[in-house]
Amino acid sequence: MTRTHSLLAALVVASLSCLAQADEGMWQPAQLPEIATQLRDRGLRMAPEDLARLTEYPLGAVVGFGFCTASFVSPEGLVVTNHHCAYGAIQYNSTAERNLLTEGFLAATRADELPAEPNMRIYVTESIEDVTARVNAGLRRGMDGAARFQAIDRASKAIVAECEATPGYRCDVYVFHQGLSFQLVRQLEIRDVRLVHAPKEAIGKFGGDVDNWMWPRHTGDYAFFRAYVGPDGQPAAFAAENVPYRPRHHLRVQPAGVGAGEFVMVTGYPGTTNRYRLGEEVGDAIDWRYPAMTSLFQRYVEIVEAHPDEAARLKYAGSIASWNNALKNYGGQVEGLARAGALALKADTESALAEWLDGQGRAGREQARAIATLRGHLAVARASRDRNLLVGQLANLGLFRGARDLYRLALEREKPDLEREFGYQARDEVRIEGNLRQIERRVDPAIEQQLVTELLVRHAALPRGQRLAELDAWLDGAASRQAIAARVAALYRDTALTDTGERLKWFAADRAAIEASDDPYLRLAVAFMPGWLRMEAERKEFDGRGFELRPQYMQAMIDYNRAQGRAIYPDANNSLRVSFGQVIGYSPRDGVRYEPFTRLEGLAAKHTGEDPFDATQGQLALIAERRHGPYRDAALDSVPVNFLADLDITGGNSGSPTLNGRGELVGLAFDGNIESVSADWVFEEPITRSIHVDVRYMLWVMDYLDGAGHLIREMGLAPAGD
Repeated sequence: MTRTHSLLAALVVASLSCLAQADEGMWQPAQLPEIATQLRDRGLRMAPEDLARLTEYPLGAVVGFGFCTASFVSPEGLVVTNHHCAYGAIQYNSTAERNLLTEGFLAATRADELPAEPNMRIYVTESIEDVTARVNAGLRRGMDGAARFQAIDRASKAIVAECEATPGYRCDVYVFHQGLSFQLVRQLEIRDVRLVHAPKEAIGKFGGDVDNWMWPRHTGDYAFFRAYVGPDGQPAAFAAENVPYRPRHHLRVQPAGVGAGEFVMVTGYPGTTNRYRLGEEVGDAIDWRYPAMTSLFQRYVEIVEAHPDEAARLKYAGSIASWNNALKNYGGQVEGLARAGALALKADTESALAEWLDGQGRAGREQARAIATLRGHLAVARASRDRNLLVGQLANLGLFRGARDLYRLALEREKPDLEREFGYQARDEVRIEGNLRQIERRVDPAIEQQLVTELLVRHAALPRGQRLAELDAWLDGAASRQAIAARVAALYRDTALTDTGERLKWFAADRAAIEASDDPYLRLAVAFMPGWLRMEAERKEFDGRGFELRPQYMQAMIDYNRAQGRAIYPDANNSLRVSFGQVIGYSPRDGVRYEPFTRLEGLAAKHTGEDPFDATQGQLALIAERRHGPYRDAALDSVPVNFLADLDITGGNSGSPTLNGRGELVGLAFDGNIESVSADWVFEEPITRSIHVDVRYMLWVMDYLDGAGHLIREMGLAPAGD
């Protein structure tokens, strides 16, 4: 390698390796004091140490909300998040006769608040503790993958059980740096969550899938819930006598919002990033995973949208939104990774790392060997990836998943709790029951049998050696689409599991009863289970081997960057993080410059009268009157709707509070720009932007359109009419 090429590679590493550079970084709260100077220089007006305290302001007000984030905004447990994070709960409470998605919803009193979907939870993080030594205590040299996985799994379950001995808490051991460290996250689990307010879909989802990931944007992506607990103040299931939860902290809402160039930060629970993955894994995503998932999701959408019954389609409203979101994301990922030259960049990064390791003596050589072994390990998984994808999708469809869970739970109940499979322990039974209760509102049998047929047709087209023998046996020779469809139609025609009462009856049944059942779906679950368990064993062997190899790769990356004097943050893993930056526009291509704010007038200009650009008549009338009230921004001469910032976020950050330098709420993160969705793999600072709904637009809609003045007052503000 020439000196010039070495320098280039080193610079590439600096751009790809999750460094404290520009505003890149989803930082753990405990790391923030390390970058205190950078935070102050960017505009933080709080002590960085305060942001490291989980139970103090403002982090004490930020909560996990399923696959999203939310935050307390009143002392009475009022919670704000994104409309699209509330979509499932709104759909769950909707019928064809009263479609809350289109009508919107506002609870005039506490008694009017609606129970959210059964499994909706609010998680309040109270502590994060490093438990790496305890998790790794049982590991030994020479362990095979399965034994290593089991040792880590057993240790993690024991730690969780000890943590959850106190009622009302949910604890989990999170994996950081691909297994280099393990941390125990302890969260208060609030189980009674009620829908308080959601704007009409024409506001909360204005622009729909067309505008998704795009700028300029004009979406009122917000909704409110309330957290309830038992009369004793402890978490409890829904009950009429429950009372609003009183959080230790709630965010101060800043009705003046934020201006261009000002500091902002997002605190939340980002889902997954892959910035430390090897080049082969980037290539697999581009060449196989994204195209395969795109093909499946496009077909799912076609099947649902072609169904003639509106009530049936309504049950899939949340699924359609999720599939369409993923489709646009996957396309943006492939395009962005190609534009960034991600494969070449990764190759240069890995070459620079290899050169550095070569100079680190024995330790460096051992790490280099582990990386080479990891590459071979990854190649093994490619042989079964098509089968695993299709069978995994099948096993997670509504009724199929319900039948699978019923039988698997019966099997696991025969074991001591710590030996039960993750997801089927006693702590998980309430979630499984909640899933079973939701099926009637999430699944239409006529639609689902078409989805099942599609997956089985694709599975049958795989080479015999890649197929799951148990599914082949169940199909009993059916190979054409018509024959498979007939087999599936009979399954759905004859099963009784479409009835909630029937599913709950089997929820209490033991293994022998389920194995003796003549219900065709339970019989399918019993026949399918050996193949599913075999796939599970293969995954554990693969993951266990990864727990040996990946930490060595990560340690090499950390050592290399530390030698260059650079701080490093872990990939996102749905644990609490902080990102920071400023309100700023960007240039997506030559000759185009995007401003950081959109305005009410832009929303009206985008209105066509047809979905998804069908603004409400109330909005249009107020905009025409220029009725801005106290929510007008003088610099914009209008009410700001959405704004851009150069914050580093990803899926899971949806609903995250956007805070100013004093920790006050000025908006909600709800999306990213299409040019930067590939930042999950490769961060590109000039074009990476997050999209936020401005707090002033939220208040304008609540005040002038939805009559939610009582909620504005609850947040400590005064409606315009007061």
